[in-house]
Amino acid sequence: MTILSVRSVQVTPVAFPDPPLLNSAGVHEPWALRAVIQVFSSSSGLVGLGETYGDMGHLSLLTAAAASLDGLDIYDLSGLSRRVAAAIGTVDSPDRHGLTGDSTAAKTLARVVSAFEVALLDLQGQAVGRPVHDLLGGKVRDRVPFSAYLFYKWAGHPGAAPDAWGPALDPAGIVAQARTMIDRYGFESIKLKGGVFPPDQEIDAIRALRDAFPALPLRLDPNAAWTPATSIKVAGQTDGLLEYLEDPTGGLAGMAEVAALAPMPLATNMCVVAFADLPEAVRRGSVQIVLADHHYWGGLRASAELAAICRTWGLGVSMHSNSHLGISLAAMTHLAASVQNLTYAVDTHTPWQSGVDVVTAPLEITGGAATVPDTPGLGVTLDEDALARLHENWLHCGIRERDDTSYRQRFEPGYVKRRPRW
Repeated sequence: MTILSVRSVQVTPVAFPDPPLLNSAGVHEPWALRAVIQVFSSSSGLVGLGETYGDMGHLSLLTAAAASLDGLDIYDLSGLSRRVAAAIGTVDSPDRHGLTGDSTAAKTLARVVSAFEVALLDLQGQAVGRPVHDLLGGKVRDRVPFSAYLFYKWAGHPGAAPDAWGPALDPAGIVAQARTMIDRYGFESIKLKGGVFPPDQEIDAIRALRDAFPALPLRLDPNAAWTPATSIKVAGQTDGLLEYLEDPTGGLAGMAEVAALAPMPLATNMCVVAFADLPEAVRRGSVQIVLADHHYWGGLRASAELAAICRTWGLGVSMHSNSHLGISLAAMTHLAASVQNLTYAVDTHTPWQSGVDVVTAPLEITGGAATVPDTPGLGVTLDEDALARLHENWLHCGIRERDDTSYRQRFEPGYVKRRPRW
């Protein structure tokens, strides 16, 4: 029997335009950074794809890990973790924007392993002629629902012309943004990124969305911008309006304090971000919904394991999103297709890419959902020309680490990232 192994690995940093989206840390810079992973197998023509963060600190770890994978059996995912751990050592590489919770060495390792695991699963699927969701246990749905992901935003980056989305700095702007997204993609649920304005203003935006879209579930995510007391007040004022409230305050203790009094479930991608966080979260009753993200949970299999643990403890499951391209969208879709207890629409930044991608035919979101691919592997093909163009963007954009706070301070010198702010 021929054993397929890794012949070589290529890590390519890329950058693509990003609108000025506001959050509790600051505002998105003009370029989003990602890294594309290509794992070339010993079988001619088979290349597995992965996608991950593109910040310089993460890139250096990816490069070190990639150099250690030559000769690895493509089915040896435990060996992958061992090799990556040996290659990068005990290192903590936190994100600068701080929107996904505190960092540790274990979480850093999981972030590095993830992209290579996705690429190896893509290779495995191609080798046996089966889609990745079959490797995760088989699909339980043919279509994966996604949510409209709304942001307060400036009209354009300072010094540049307004972008096609225009400004969204008040309830009317948020409703107009939602209408555009829903008309274009058919989304059947809505999430607003909050933590930007005083809570009363964001409650007004939620009420405006409820008036404009009376049948659609609504979510609000202030990224821990509020104290527990403010969170409890907002939860009371949005009773009957929200499907769930996401990370209103920081930490498992603070979230538990809010959860005890909030009339709606609390969701998180900030205080439960590793398996070690789960026992205390369950004991305290801190959250009712965990937003998985294979990019920092350690890959697709680890995320499926997370979903199984959540099922055991009666916790809901959905997925968190950061700025991403079509490889990640495909991986998220395969994972969501195979998770039985995923009962909430998945977050995605896809609309904010404005069609820019590194795959030849990205999965389409129509009627608010993406059809799950049944072709081998992830079901997407790398566009080499697009990869080269986006790599050129990276070479010339001048950004090497995402830093929402410093970017906002360039235009508002007195701005300080503060959690809680209200």
